Amino acid sequence: MKILYISPRFEGGIGGHAKRVAEKLQENGFEIELMFVPHIPIKKLKNLSFSIFGSLKAMMNKTEYDVVHAWNIPSVFVMKNVKAKKKVLSIHGVYSEQVEMIHSSQISVLAKIAEQKALKLADVFTSDSKTVCNSYKKKYNKDFVYLPAPLDIEKFKSIPNVTKKNNQIIYIGRDSYEKGISILKQIESKINAKVVYCTNLSWKETMIKLAESKILVVPSRVESIPQVIKEAFYQNIPVIATKVGGIPEIIEDQKTGLLVSPNDPQKLLESINNLIENSEMAESLGTSGHNFIINNFSWEHLLPKYIKFYKNLE
Repeated sequence: MKILYISPRFEGGIGGHAKRVAEKLQENGFEIELMFVPHIPIKKLKNLSFSIFGSLKAMMNKTEYDVVHAWNIPSVFVMKNVKAKKKVLSIHGVYSEQVEMIHSSQISVLAKIAEQKALKLADVFTSDSKTVCNSYKKKYNKDFVYLPAPLDIEKFKSIPNVTKKNNQIIYIGRDSYEKGISILKQIESKINAKVVYCTNLSWKETMIKLAESKILVVPSRVESIPQVIKEAFYQNIPVIATKVGGIPEIIEDQKTGLLVSPNDPQKLLESINNLIENSEMAESLGTSGHNFIINNFSWEHLLPKYIKFYKNLE
């Protein structure tokens, strides 16, 4: 089976997930090609330039694929120019809602139009979140296949043992409004620990910093299911996160982590300081999170679902 993956980039977020899926499926006999597209790295132009340059590259590509798989809404407008028997769109997070939070109302209107057009250009839809699947069913009556994003446990073998810093908590993610980093910075001076921000480190460097930390804080305003929560779970790091998007699908409050309402700095502060002081609860949450990931999100558990998904497209 010949498959083409399209994404504005293949690192971080949904693009990073796409690359991980490609690598694992290639190990299992699938022929997968990644389309790398140069685009202008300017905030308001990068998706537009990606669509333009990507479409030109797609039109020049004479290969016919069994499947072309677009990993986010902008990728669909490149995908439409690719010859393929089946066209797949994966969305992590409700696109129009994410754009509305980040950009102006005018941009949001355009995003909703783009979203509606994109949903007409694919044959099959997937998401890593049941919440997102349900949202698109409700908004557009589109049926999505739920394909959870696995955690590649093997990669953690490269992470060395480190000394735990009980006075350190960590934020991992983009330095952007929707990720809620400004909320954490607002309360930083009142937190009874040092806050480490990992916004632009390599994966290995980030995982070492995570392993050193006592708590991962995810203060997002909007989300799908952050991969970093799974990474923290695997390393037995307790997580405090906001109750948005698909996060409650993997964090059961007081059992596998702690949930707080979004945009509530005071409650976030209280939860962080309380967990810093409560080592017994921190250890319990870390253990429960680890067991949850091993039992539900390992490649061993999820690879058969991905293979079955593509085989069913034949």
